[in-house]
Amino acid sequence: MSVFLDALLNSSLDDSIRGVPPGTAPLRLRDVGARGWRPAAGDMALPVLTLDEDAFAANRDLIFAYARRHGVALAPHAKTPMAPQIASALVEAGAWGATVANLQQAAVLLRAGVTRLILANEIGGRASGERLGALLAAHPDADLRAFADSPAAVETLAAAARAAGRPPERPLSVLVEVGAGRAGARDRAAVDAILAAIVRHPGLLVLDGVATYEGAVATADPAETAANIAALMRRTAEAFALVRSLAPERPLLLTAGGSAFFDMVVTGLAPVAAMDGNATLVLRSGAIFFHDHGVYERALGALDARQGFACGGAAAADFRPALRLWAEVLTRPEPELAICGFGMRDASFDQDLPRPLRVHRDGSALSAEGLRVTRLNDQHAFVAVPAGHDLAVGDIVEFGISHPCTCIDRWRVLFGLGADGRVRSAYRTFFG
Repeated sequence: MSVFLDALLNSSLDDSIRGVPPGTAPLRLRDVGARGWRPAAGDMALPVLTLDEDAFAANRDLIFAYARRHGVALAPHAKTPMAPQIASALVEAGAWGATVANLQQAAVLLRAGVTRLILANEIGGRASGERLGALLAAHPDADLRAFADSPAAVETLAAAARAAGRPPERPLSVLVEVGAGRAGARDRAAVDAILAAIVRHPGLLVLDGVATYEGAVATADPAETAANIAALMRRTAEAFALVRSLAPERPLLLTAGGSAFFDMVVTGLAPVAAMDGNATLVLRSGAIFFHDHGVYERALGALDARQGFACGGAAAADFRPALRLWAEVLTRPEPELAICGFGMRDASFDQDLPRPLRVHRDGSALSAEGLRVTRLNDQHAFVAVPAGHDLAVGDIVEFGISHPCTCIDRWRVLFGLGADGRVRSAYRTFFG
């Protein structure tokens, strides 16, 4: 365990953190489980966001098994939880490395001892390059691969390599990003320009492979999405051939794969890596470990519909939503309305509103059938209540969420629950 992670587990929590009951004396992060808190019983200050640790572990084992079966590696995107405890644990469990979106995220994981990183984003201009160089200089053991989709991005990375002061035998690794809909080189001419810019910096930069992101070309039409992704995979393979021609002996990476269409990435790029014989396909899926009751529930339903999850008989439907939001009913001001104590500051709402799953009252779990969140204010959730439902003030409602990436970032601490519904761990988040 890194010094940073050990210090993190010894850091203190108090009632300035959502979820910690008022009046709780400061306690160490590693000792939270000894309190035996159960959000369903009202032991915690609500609202609170929790992680079902058994569901998370099952999701981890399922996607790791899929990766082994298809001969690919995983670098889970850390932007979803931004919890170095989780990123480190995934690497210990067998992940190739981790993915980050910016320099702040890279700094957090490097401090936590996660040294093999994919920086899956362009980072800006020369000043940003110098900041990356300072980060690499502070972490000489960093094994970082950065995206470039233009000669200007290459110059940024060259500035980083100079600022890092690395010896010529340890140049900064660059992945040529091919793309559509967002970042990434759009055609062969753009790829050629990137390659020419990289080879102008021997001893500073080295070609390390090709990257893309398939989610940026998805549409509401499944057939159109499949065609767009297949075309992007062909362009990525063509760029990879160009990189290989310039680096005939070097082990190279191919990397893509979010949590919705990774099967199409495997179909398009795994044969390219296998035929090359000296390349690794790395998937960057991050939200898959958490799953949800919304956007990813639909995405994995579509994955099963196209029979895209081949993993020894397992189906994408075997993934389990691991996040729960717990909140009390504050008032029943109208017969068909309840106001619950959470809002836009607590839950994601960019894809779907939270979904009521169960009602907890006096140790019993009751049905939430018919309950529906209709809108959110900053601190209030408006819940439609069907006629005859006896939802009462003080009931604790357990909600599922949609889109983990825009939910966890609202929380400084994510509490891990065991099978008995009691808190057994706590994860600090570092969203900046």
